[in-house]
Amino acid sequence: MSSTPSEDTRLRVACVPWQVRQVSDFEAFAGRVRFFVETAVADYHAEILVFPEFFTVPLLTTREPMNALEGIRFLAREFTAPLVGLFSGLAAEKGVHLVAGSHPVEQADGSIRNVSMIFRPDGSHVSQPKLHITPWEKETWSIAGGDSLVIVETAKAKFGVLICYDVEFPEAVRALADAGMELLLVPYCTDNRQGWLRVTKCAAARAIENQIYVATAGIVGNLEGVPGMNVHFGRAAVYTPSDVGFARDGVEGESDANLETLLVANLDFAPLRRSRSAGTVTPMNDRRSDLFEPTVRAQVIRG
Repeated sequence: MSSTPSEDTRLRVACVPWQVRQVSDFEAFAGRVRFFVETAVADYHAEILVFPEFFTVPLLTTREPMNALEGIRFLAREFTAPLVGLFSGLAAEKGVHLVAGSHPVEQADGSIRNVSMIFRPDGSHVSQPKLHITPWEKETWSIAGGDSLVIVETAKAKFGVLICYDVEFPEAVRALADAGMELLLVPYCTDNRQGWLRVTKCAAARAIENQIYVATAGIVGNLEGVPGMNVHFGRAAVYTPSDVGFARDGVEGESDANLETLLVANLDFAPLRRSRSAGTVTPMNDRRSDLFEPTVRAQVIRG
Protein backbone atom coordinates (compact mmCIF):
# COMPACT_ATOMS: atom_id res chain seq x y z
CA MET A 1 0.00 0.00 0.00
CA SER A 2 2.99 2.27 -0.51
CA SER A 3 2.33 5.42 -2.52
CA THR A 4 3.94 8.49 -3.91
CA PRO A 5 2.43 11.38 -1.96
CA SER A 6 0.43 13.86 -4.02
CA GLU A 7 0.09 17.49 -2.98
CA ASP A 8 -3.63 17.24 -3.75
CA THR A 9 -4.10 14.53 -1.14
CA ARG A 10 -1.69 15.75 1.52
CA LEU A 11 -2.83 17.96 4.38
CA ARG A 12 -0.60 19.42 7.05
CA VAL A 13 -2.15 19.51 10.52
CA ALA A 14 -0.70 21.23 13.60
CA CYS A 15 -1.73 20.53 17.21
CA VAL A 16 -0.96 22.75 20.21
CA PRO A 17 -0.52 21.15 23.66
CA TRP A 18 -1.43 24.49 25.26
CA GLN A 19 0.04 25.41 28.63
CA VAL A 20 -2.39 27.16 30.94
CA ARG A 21 -0.93 30.16 32.76
CA GLN A 22 -2.14 33.40 34.28
CA VAL A 23 -2.76 36.27 31.86
CA SER A 24 -3.24 39.97 32.54
CA ASP A 25 -5.95 40.59 29.95
CA PHE A 26 -7.48 39.28 26.73
CA GLU A 27 -4.76 40.82 24.59
CA ALA A 28 -2.10 38.84 26.44
CA PHE A 29 -4.07 35.67 25.74
CA ALA A 30 -4.57 36.70 22.11
CA GLY A 31 -0.84 37.29 21.72
CA ARG A 32 -0.11 33.67 22.61
CA VAL A 33 -2.76 32.46 20.16
CA ARG A 34 -1.27 34.62 17.39
CA PHE A 35 2.19 33.25 18.12
CA PHE A 36 1.11 29.66 17.57
CA VAL A 37 -0.99 30.44 14.50
CA GLU A 38 1.75 32.50 12.86
CA THR A 39 4.44 29.94 13.71
CA ALA A 40 2.38 27.00 12.46
CA VAL A 41 1.53 28.70 9.17
CA ALA A 42 4.73 30.62 8.38
CA ASP A 43 7.31 28.10 9.60
CA TYR A 44 5.52 24.78 9.11
CA HIS A 45 2.91 25.55 6.41
CA ALA A 46 0.06 24.13 8.47
CA GLU A 47 -3.38 24.15 6.88
CA ILE A 48 -5.35 23.19 10.01
CA LEU A 49 -4.41 24.17 13.57
CA VAL A 50 -6.04 22.66 16.67
CA PHE A 51 -6.07 24.07 20.21
CA PRO A 52 -7.24 22.05 23.27
CA GLU A 53 -10.51 21.84 25.16
CA PHE A 54 -11.12 24.74 27.59
CA PHE A 55 -7.94 26.48 26.47
CA THR A 56 -9.63 29.81 27.31
CA VAL A 57 -9.81 29.15 31.08
CA PRO A 58 -6.66 31.26 31.77
CA LEU A 59 -8.87 34.28 31.02
CA LEU A 60 -10.48 33.70 34.41
CA THR A 61 -7.24 34.90 35.99
CA THR A 62 -7.94 38.41 34.65
CA ARG A 63 -10.45 38.86 37.51
CA GLU A 64 -10.60 38.15 41.21
CA PRO A 65 -11.22 34.45 41.97
CA MET A 66 -14.83 33.30 41.55
CA ASN A 67 -16.60 30.08 42.35
CA ALA A 68 -16.78 27.53 39.54
CA LEU A 69 -20.29 28.32 38.30
CA GLU A 70 -19.74 32.09 38.37
CA GLY A 71 -16.47 31.62 36.55
CA ILE A 72 -17.81 29.56 33.67
CA ARG A 73 -20.66 32.01 33.06
CA PHE A 74 -18.25 34.94 33.21
CA LEU A 75 -16.02 33.23 30.66
CA ALA A 76 -18.97 32.62 28.35
CA ARG A 77 -20.45 36.10 28.62
CA GLU A 78 -17.29 38.21 28.56
CA PHE A 79 -14.99 36.40 26.16
CA THR A 80 -17.04 34.57 23.51
CA ALA A 81 -17.32 37.60 21.21
CA PRO A 82 -13.62 38.58 21.51
CA LEU A 83 -12.62 34.96 20.89
CA VAL A 84 -14.71 34.79 17.73
CA GLY A 85 -13.22 38.06 16.51
CA LEU A 86 -9.67 36.89 17.18
CA PHE A 87 -9.98 33.53 15.44
CA SER A 88 -12.11 34.82 12.58
CA GLY A 89 -9.50 37.45 11.79
CA LEU A 90 -6.58 35.03 12.02
CA ALA A 91 -8.26 32.36 9.88
CA ALA A 92 -9.05 34.89 7.15
CA GLU A 93 -5.63 36.53 7.36
CA LYS A 94 -3.73 33.24 7.09
CA GLY A 95 -6.19 31.42 4.83
CA VAL A 96 -6.36 28.33 7.05
CA HIS A 97 -8.79 26.35 9.19
CA LEU A 98 -8.49 27.01 12.92
CA VAL A 99 -10.14 24.87 15.59
CA ALA A 100 -10.52 27.05 18.67
CA GLY A 101 -10.28 24.12 21.08
CA SER A 102 -13.41 24.50 23.11
CA HIS A 103 -15.02 27.33 25.04
CA PRO A 104 -18.19 27.66 27.16
CA VAL A 105 -21.00 29.29 25.18
CA GLU A 106 -24.26 30.49 26.72
CA GLN A 107 -27.38 29.42 24.84
CA ALA A 108 -30.62 31.35 24.34
CA ASP A 109 -32.26 29.40 27.16
CA GLY A 110 -29.46 30.32 29.58
CA SER A 111 -27.76 26.93 29.54
CA ILE A 112 -24.03 26.59 28.95
CA ARG A 113 -22.56 24.30 26.33
CA ASN A 114 -18.97 23.25 25.79
CA VAL A 115 -18.42 24.25 22.15
CA SER A 116 -15.64 23.89 19.61
CA MET A 117 -15.73 26.69 17.06
CA ILE A 118 -14.25 25.75 13.69
CA PHE A 119 -13.06 28.77 11.71
CA ARG A 120 -12.75 28.60 7.94
CA PRO A 121 -10.37 30.48 5.61
CA ASP A 122 -13.04 33.08 4.83
CA GLY A 123 -13.37 33.94 8.54
CA SER A 124 -16.75 32.28 9.02
CA HIS A 125 -17.22 29.51 11.54
CA VAL A 126 -19.37 26.55 12.46
CA SER A 127 -19.83 25.09 15.92
CA GLN A 128 -19.52 21.55 17.22
CA PRO A 129 -20.94 21.16 20.74
CA LYS A 130 -19.69 18.49 23.09
CA LEU A 131 -22.29 15.72 23.12
CA HIS A 132 -21.35 13.65 26.15
CA ILE A 133 -20.80 15.68 29.32
CA THR A 134 -18.65 14.33 32.13
CA PRO A 135 -20.10 14.08 35.64
CA TRP A 136 -17.65 16.76 36.77
CA GLU A 137 -18.79 19.22 34.07
CA LYS A 138 -22.43 18.66 34.99
CA GLU A 139 -21.94 18.96 38.74
CA THR A 140 -19.44 21.82 38.78
CA TRP A 141 -20.36 23.95 35.76
CA SER A 142 -23.92 22.76 34.94
CA ILE A 143 -22.87 22.24 31.33
CA ALA A 144 -25.48 20.76 28.99
CA GLY A 145 -24.76 18.37 26.12
CA GLY A 146 -25.33 19.24 22.48
CA ASP A 147 -27.12 17.13 19.88
CA SER A 148 -25.54 17.87 16.49
CA LEU A 149 -22.58 16.65 14.43
CA VAL A 150 -20.88 18.67 11.70
CA ILE A 151 -18.23 17.85 9.10
CA VAL A 152 -16.20 20.47 7.27
CA GLU A 153 -15.39 19.55 3.68
CA THR A 154 -12.18 21.03 2.26
CA ALA A 155 -10.54 20.57 -1.14
CA LYS A 156 -8.34 17.82 0.31
CA ALA A 157 -10.37 16.02 2.95
CA LYS A 158 -13.43 16.06 5.17
CA PHE A 159 -12.80 16.61 8.86
CA GLY A 160 -14.83 16.68 12.03
CA VAL A 161 -14.28 17.62 15.67
CA LEU A 162 -15.25 15.76 18.83
CA ILE A 163 -14.39 17.17 22.24
CA CYS A 164 -12.53 15.00 24.76
CA TYR A 165 -15.05 12.58 26.35
CA ASP A 166 -16.94 12.29 23.04
CA VAL A 167 -14.14 10.22 21.50
CA GLU A 168 -14.79 7.55 24.15
CA PHE A 169 -18.15 6.81 22.47
CA PRO A 170 -17.64 4.83 19.24
CA GLU A 171 -21.05 5.66 17.81
CA ALA A 172 -20.30 9.40 17.66
CA VAL A 173 -17.19 8.83 15.55
CA ARG A 174 -18.92 6.20 13.42
CA ALA A 175 -21.69 8.66 12.55
CA LEU A 176 -19.07 11.12 11.31
CA ALA A 177 -17.18 8.43 9.40
CA ASP A 178 -20.41 7.27 7.77
CA ALA A 179 -20.88 10.82 6.46
CA GLY A 180 -17.43 10.75 4.87
CA MET A 181 -15.14 12.13 7.57
CA GLU A 182 -11.48 11.16 7.05
CA LEU A 183 -9.81 13.24 9.77
CA LEU A 184 -11.04 13.62 13.34
CA LEU A 185 -9.71 16.42 15.54
CA VAL A 186 -9.97 15.92 19.30
CA PRO A 187 -9.30 18.85 21.66
CA TYR A 188 -9.17 17.57 25.23
CA CYS A 189 -8.49 18.52 28.84
CA THR A 190 -7.51 15.87 31.40
CA ASP A 191 -6.10 16.31 34.88
CA ASN A 192 -4.20 13.03 35.29
CA ARG A 193 -2.64 10.13 33.45
CA GLN A 194 -5.74 7.95 33.74
CA GLY A 195 -7.91 10.57 32.05
CA TRP A 196 -5.29 11.13 29.36
CA LEU A 197 -5.08 7.39 28.70
CA ARG A 198 -8.85 7.11 28.33
CA VAL A 199 -8.92 9.81 25.68
CA THR A 200 -5.82 8.81 23.75
CA LYS A 201 -6.37 5.05 23.73
CA CYS A 202 -9.91 5.60 22.50
CA ALA A 203 -8.65 8.06 19.87
CA ALA A 204 -6.23 5.42 18.58
CA ALA A 205 -9.01 2.83 18.51
CA ARG A 206 -11.31 5.15 16.57
CA ALA A 207 -8.55 5.61 13.94
CA ILE A 208 -8.30 1.85 13.46
CA GLU A 209 -11.97 0.91 13.43
CA ASN A 210 -13.03 3.78 11.13
CA GLN A 211 -9.85 3.88 8.98
CA ILE A 212 -9.32 7.58 9.62
CA TYR A 213 -6.64 9.89 10.97
CA VAL A 214 -7.18 11.26 14.48
CA ALA A 215 -5.29 14.32 15.76
CA THR A 216 -5.44 15.26 19.45
CA ALA A 217 -4.41 18.33 21.42
CA GLY A 218 -4.45 18.48 25.23
CA ILE A 219 -4.02 21.06 27.97
CA VAL A 220 -0.73 21.00 29.90
CA GLY A 221 0.53 22.82 32.99
CA ASN A 222 -0.95 24.10 36.25
CA LEU A 223 -3.27 27.03 36.88
CA GLU A 224 -3.76 28.54 40.32
CA GLY A 225 -6.98 30.25 41.31
CA VAL A 226 -9.35 28.52 38.88
CA PRO A 227 -11.48 25.81 40.57
CA GLY A 228 -11.20 22.44 38.86
CA MET A 229 -8.46 23.53 36.46
CA ASN A 230 -5.49 23.33 38.82
CA VAL A 231 -3.39 20.55 37.29
CA HIS A 232 -3.31 18.83 33.91
CA PHE A 233 -1.78 15.91 32.08
CA GLY A 234 -1.64 16.06 28.30
CA ARG A 235 0.23 16.13 25.05
CA ALA A 236 -0.50 16.26 21.31
CA ALA A 237 -0.61 13.16 19.11
CA VAL A 238 -1.74 12.03 15.67
CA TYR A 239 -3.00 8.47 15.17
CA THR A 240 -3.40 6.43 11.98
CA PRO A 241 -4.89 3.10 10.99
CA SER A 242 -2.68 0.16 11.94
CA ASP A 243 -1.78 -1.31 8.57
CA VAL A 244 0.95 -1.52 5.94
CA GLY A 245 1.73 1.92 4.54
CA PHE A 246 0.92 3.83 7.73
CA ALA A 247 3.04 4.93 10.66
CA ARG A 248 4.71 2.36 12.87
CA ASP A 249 2.50 1.55 15.88
CA GLY A 250 -0.28 3.65 14.33
CA VAL A 251 1.26 6.87 15.68
CA GLU A 252 2.17 9.48 13.06
CA GLY A 253 3.53 11.86 15.67
CA GLU A 254 3.49 12.52 19.41
CA SER A 255 4.80 15.37 21.53
CA ASP A 256 6.48 14.92 24.90
CA ALA A 257 3.99 14.78 27.77
CA ASN A 258 3.21 17.97 29.68
CA LEU A 259 5.29 20.20 27.43
CA GLU A 260 3.96 23.15 25.44
CA THR A 261 5.12 22.87 21.84
CA LEU A 262 3.77 22.45 18.31
CA LEU A 263 3.18 19.03 16.77
CA VAL A 264 2.97 19.01 12.97
CA ALA A 265 1.90 16.03 10.88
CA ASN A 266 1.80 15.68 7.11
CA LEU A 267 -1.18 13.44 6.35
CA ASP A 268 -1.68 11.76 2.98
CA PHE A 269 -5.26 10.76 2.26
CA ALA A 270 -4.52 8.65 -0.83
CA PRO A 271 -3.37 5.56 1.12
CA LEU A 272 -6.15 6.14 3.64
CA ARG A 273 -8.76 5.93 0.90
CA ARG A 274 -7.16 2.88 -0.69
CA SER A 275 -7.00 1.10 2.65
CA ARG A 276 -10.78 1.12 2.91
CA SER A 277 -11.05 -1.30 -0.01
CA ALA A 278 -7.56 -2.84 -0.20
CA GLY A 279 -6.20 -2.91 3.34
CA THR A 280 -5.10 -6.00 5.24
CA VAL A 281 -8.45 -5.65 6.95
CA THR A 282 -11.31 -3.47 5.72
CA PRO A 283 -13.54 -2.68 8.71
CA MET A 284 -15.51 0.03 6.92
CA ASN A 285 -16.48 -2.49 4.23
CA ASP A 286 -16.90 -5.48 6.50
CA ARG A 287 -19.34 -3.91 8.96
CA ARG A 288 -22.62 -5.67 9.65
CA SER A 289 -24.88 -2.71 8.99
CA ASP A 290 -27.77 -5.16 8.80
CA LEU A 291 -27.21 -5.77 12.52
CA PHE A 292 -26.17 -2.28 13.62
CA GLU A 293 -28.12 0.34 11.73
CA PRO A 294 -26.87 3.96 12.04
CA THR A 295 -29.36 6.25 13.76
CA VAL A 296 -27.51 9.59 13.78
CA ARG A 297 -26.52 11.63 10.72
CA ALA A 298 -23.84 14.31 10.49
CA GLN A 299 -24.25 17.58 8.60
CA VAL A 300 -21.57 18.18 5.95
CA ILE A 301 -20.57 21.82 5.48
CA ARG A 302 -18.41 22.88 2.55
CA GLY A 303 -15.47 25.19 3.12
